[in-house]
Amino acid sequence: MSNPFANPAGMDGLPLDELEGSLLIFEPTERVDDINTVHGVQWAVKATVTVVDGDNAGETYVDTLVFPRVLKNSILKQVGTGTPVLGRLGKGQASQKGYNKPWILEDPTDADTKAAIKVWNARTPF
Repeated sequence: MSNPFANPAGMDGLPLDELEGSLLIFEPTERVDDINTVHGVQWAVKATVTVVDGDNAGETYVDTLVFPRVLKNSILKQVGTGTPVLGRLGKGQASQKGYNKPWILEDPTDADTKAAIKVWNARTPF
């Protein structure tokens, strides 16, 4: 079986705390620059995100903006390629004491990939 996913090296509209530990498929479509936020002007990656497992399994977040730095950098290189990114949402190590742990995508297991392929093949494209 061919693996159609790129592995990954908060988000606007996504309930990150609820999705922590869930397997997610990101379909990044574009980098969006010059977004005014409460933290100043930032950039984000626009993506459709499908939840494969966990309490929110089956949910799809269409055209959501991904702001967390490590997370958006994990999916940025796939913008425009048509290749979705598969990973399990988790938290990495804080870069310094007193800083928040960054949101990351952990590499999927073989079982994760098989489960995601079933969801991917059964989906209705947006």
